[in-house]
Amino acid sequence: MSAAPSRAAAPLAAYVLHRYDWSESSLILDLFTRGEGRIVVAAKGAKRPTSQWRGVLLPFQRLTVVTGRRRETTGEEGAGEVLPLRSAEWAGGAALPRDAALLAGFYLNELLIKLLARHDPHPLLFDAYAATLPALAAPRDAELETALRAFELLLLRETGLLPELGRETQTQRALLDSQSYALRAEAGLVPVDEGGIAAAGWRALQAVLGRGDADVVALQAAVAPWLAPLKTQLRQVLHYHLGTPMLRTRQLMIDLQAP
Repeated sequence: MSAAPSRAAAPLAAYVLHRYDWSESSLILDLFTRGEGRIVVAAKGAKRPTSQWRGVLLPFQRLTVVTGRRRETTGEEGAGEVLPLRSAEWAGGAALPRDAALLAGFYLNELLIKLLARHDPHPLLFDAYAATLPALAAPRDAELETALRAFELLLLRETGLLPELGRETQTQRALLDSQSYALRAEAGLVPVDEGGIAAAGWRALQAVLGRGDADVVALQAAVAPWLAPLKTQLRQVLHYHLGTPMLRTRQLMIDLQAP
């Protein structure tokens, strides 16, 4: 298969999702970038004491990176290649999260790694991620949960896994004001007697999501009244599409809370 001309490298806004040891002195980094989506790069010498990257290539810090050029092909070949990291600079941001906020941040990173294909840009999701990170350090648990639920909804929408929330998906009937509904991965919205969300709540969520932007603040406001049912339902939907009953970060949180 013949390769098309190489794409010139350009600076990318990026976050580190995960770091892997490559050798005694180097790292492999899974990056979430605004312009290229999720990419994997090799940072040679990043672990050396004299490396200028030692305090830069950290999770949850906004970076500006430049990579080597990616070969363009007419098919999927090369989509998983590891690119050389040429430069990386800190681009601002809050201090690294701690405690519950740190676990919540790694939870978001794990979702992005598992649900996003490489080299598939999602600039709106990138902006939502950047806006969500500061909210993870909110002093109240409800604010943290609100930030997580809003991001989960945006992630499902951006990856095409979220059905339209203004109708019963299987029959395409309008939602009844007198009825509560639950989101099911395999069936969309279905009427339920307990543990559901009122029709007005689903319409409010759809109104924000349907605009097509990444208005995290507006979505958090729409999510806030329904935190408990959304947590249960979105977890079920995510695990269904991930094909796993438990994420590593969720298991770690359970282990830490055990007596």
